[in-house]
Amino acid sequence: MVKITRRISKPDWLKIQLPNTADYNWMHKTIRDHKLHTICTSGKCPNAAECWGAGTATFMILGDVCTRACKFCNVKTGIPGAVDFKEPFRIARSIQIMKLKHAVITSVDRDDLPDGGASVWVDTIQKVKELNPSTTMEVLIPDFQGMTNLVQRIIDAQPEVISHNVETVRRLTPRIRSRAKYDVSLSVLKHIAEAGAIAKSGIMLGLGETQEEVLETMDDLAAVGVKVLTIGQYLQPSVQHLEVQEYITPEQFKFYETEGLKKGFKFVESGPLVRSSYHAERHINALKA
Repeated sequence: MVKITRRISKPDWLKIQLPNTADYNWMHKTIRDHKLHTICTSGKCPNAAECWGAGTATFMILGDVCTRACKFCNVKTGIPGAVDFKEPFRIARSIQIMKLKHAVITSVDRDDLPDGGASVWVDTIQKVKELNPSTTMEVLIPDFQGMTNLVQRIIDAQPEVISHNVETVRRLTPRIRSRAKYDVSLSVLKHIAEAGAIAKSGIMLGLGETQEEVLETMDDLAAVGVKVLTIGQYLQPSVQHLEVQEYITPEQFKFYETEGLKKGFKFVESGPLVRSSYHAERHINALKA
């Protein structure tokens, strides 16, 4: 691990080339024209060009304003607008136009809604399936404040993979995540796994966690039935967000990948530029093997 101080340059392994290809620009225009939100753009994902080029994109439903204010996240926070009930069809139609092989759908937290947005989630999954029967789907869901009856509605809609991120280790959760609780996230993941669905989760590194804490978090996730794990480097989106405490080396990420497979995860995506939906299409293929 490499300790850093303020204003230090990013290591070479974190330097990426900004996308500027015809395919990327066409995908971006399609998303804009259909008035959609993607975490690829809202979250400033460094892998947007690679994923879009592979026929994968991550859509964000229920608007682009979150009711929570997590210290790591670049999505806007505040009072969300009214629910757009036409959004599920627009998502499905855009996936059809873009000819995506695999779609990842996530959302802002909507703690202002009685069902946390579960009904829109279900409608979106159903519309995507209707218009794109050959497209596989992963959903990255919020914790729904631990209400497993709402989580069950997502499970019943039968997306191929259901993901919920714990984001960080237990000790750092209160400082990093807004309202979310470590054990609530574990309970959501346990419910998903026990219902027979493929459970997936992800964590960020470089926020001050220790190696022992990372391994303990991996044990916690494995114990509740998580099968797919992503581990990536936290990158500070703006000066208003938490500062990076460490840049984790590629070698250390490889160590976590090896340890994760030893702990029983079926698939571990671990690397500096890994994000929740990175190589998401490969996860389904790996689980089918």
